[in-house]
Amino acid sequence: MNENVWFAFGLTVFAGLATGVGSLMSLLSKKFNPKFLAASLGFSAGVMIYVSMIEIFMKAKDSLSAALGEKTGYLYTTIAFFVGIGIIALIDKLIPNYENPHEMGNMEMDCDKKSAPKQNDKRLMRMGLFSALAIGIHNFPEGLATFMGGLTDPAMGISIAVAIAIHNIPEGIAVSVPVYYATQSRKKAFWLSFLSGISEPIGALLGYFILRTIFSDTTFGLIFAGVAGIMVYISLDELLPTAEEYGEHHIAISGLIGGMAVMAGSLVLFA
Repeated sequence: MNENVWFAFGLTVFAGLATGVGSLMSLLSKKFNPKFLAASLGFSAGVMIYVSMIEIFMKAKDSLSAALGEKTGYLYTTIAFFVGIGIIALIDKLIPNYENPHEMGNMEMDCDKKSAPKQNDKRLMRMGLFSALAIGIHNFPEGLATFMGGLTDPAMGISIAVAIAIHNIPEGIAVSVPVYYATQSRKKAFWLSFLSGISEPIGALLGYFILRTIFSDTTFGLIFAGVAGIMVYISLDELLPTAEEYGEHHIAISGLIGGMAVMAGSLVLFA
């Protein structure tokens, strides 16, 4: 497993840097294509749901069953899955809706900042700063998810990293647009967005250094099952609702099914 550490870490860096990509997209272009964004977010959700339920959950179950027995292993896998959901749900709950980028609703994608109302500068700056903080907190478990996937199965890790990178692009927009409205500084908007994504590889590193001393089939299974829960929650609570806000329902669902199909095909090909 140690041979894959740098590869897995590289995947988390790639996924985290996507917030910067989202920031650049919002700062360098006048208009976004909301339908494309909706399809991409739906695709990301499809990849994450499918890989979580079909691959990650089952790997966790196999690992815990080998260590604890079939019935006990299945029970612990199920509990850890819902604990993962509980952890990420708690993070969402602790971040007030206004400051939570996943609860802000449909942010205007028009980046012609000349029409920005000056009286709202402080409010917008506060929104951008809290969005960066909220995204940074969310990215910790996402970084661990990407890292664990890459550490266990490189092909699966790549799929997770791409899905989370797509998911991170609108998060970069959520930070950079209000900060630029408030400051008229592309540099400040970009770097704040970029820094919010850096917490993803930091989460992976912390997880690795903390967990490697107690790594076993049991800890691996528990963490992997929790990661599956985190990814399912992110998909259902963040990706799909956001996709439907930016595009039509059927576009989001088509993206979802497409993501599942691509993930299923890659798992079959690399099995």
